[in-house]
Amino acid sequence: MQWMGYVGLTALTVCWIPQSIETIKRGRCPVNLTFLILSSLGSLILAVYAWSLGDPVFTTLNTLTTLSAALNIFYKLFPREPQEGTA
Repeated sequence: MQWMGYVGLTALTVCWIPQSIETIKRGRCPVNLTFLILSSLGSLILAVYAWSLGDPVFTTLNTLTTLSAALNIFYKLFPREPQEGTA
């Protein structure tokens, strides 16, 4: 059954990749800041909880989700200035 956990972990982690790539390319994040903060906080707390239980699937999942949300929060708070000559 643990393999099912890793499949779910992969799916939930991969879903953040397109958003994070778009955020990095644009240099800013269009996602709602409240959503990002709550997502990051919730997944951080769940990562600590899963770690305390010794659950590698949920520890990894929530750690990666926290990092993805944090990346988007960074670009939300500190957007990159547009390059000259680009729209």
